[in-house]
Amino acid sequence: MSGELSIVHLVLGASPVVQAVMGLLLAASVVSWAIILRKRGMLRRAIEDSNRFERNFWSGGDLAAIYRELTGGGHAPQNMAGLFEAGFREFRRQARQPGAAAGQVIESAQRAMRVAQMREVDRLEDGLATLATIGSTSPYVGLFGTVWGIMNAFTALGNVQSATLAMVAPGIAEALVATAAGLFAAIPAVIAYNRFADKVSRLEVRYDSFAEEFSTILERHAQARLSGRAE
Repeated sequence: MSGELSIVHLVLGASPVVQAVMGLLLAASVVSWAIILRKRGMLRRAIEDSNRFERNFWSGGDLAAIYRELTGGGHAPQNMAGLFEAGFREFRRQARQPGAAAGQVIESAQRAMRVAQMREVDRLEDGLATLATIGSTSPYVGLFGTVWGIMNAFTALGNVQSATLAMVAPGIAEALVATAAGLFAAIPAVIAYNRFADKVSRLEVRYDSFAEEFSTILERHAQARLSGRAE
């Protein structure tokens, strides 16, 4: 569009309420894209780190050596490695207790892994609720601006005896820009939320599977250690 119906002219010429709506939607869009870019990198790293850890874990290496490698870097392990570190640390602590039973040791390790998993999933889900809120409410905020703009456009015709399309078209066009702004903010947020929620769910399933398999391995180690057949 050009001339008097250019987008910039429509925004600048809109009523204060419509301008406030479009400003709010612009801010929501900026926040949405900031979350999208941050979550995209975070989830990509989580998947890559989990793949790398699984290859290392199932290569047959010693559990104590893997634990020392993870904790020797000076920072707390995250993602699947975080589950392993929490479970194995609790396993070693409980196994050193005098008179500890194998079932008690495994139960404590499983509880530690569940806590670590909830912490990891909560970290991965951070920001998804904001995306869902922006995606679900932005169209309605834009619709409010549209309704308000059209109402003002027709109200202005009340004092005119002969109304023409040229008189009402700019006001309606200004109002429809608010709807477009609402969709512009909502569509990327909804698409990103669905994609990220699916990835988080898949990672959570992988964490569950690993915790179950690792618990089985720890159970064998606990029985061997507490019966004196292992160091």
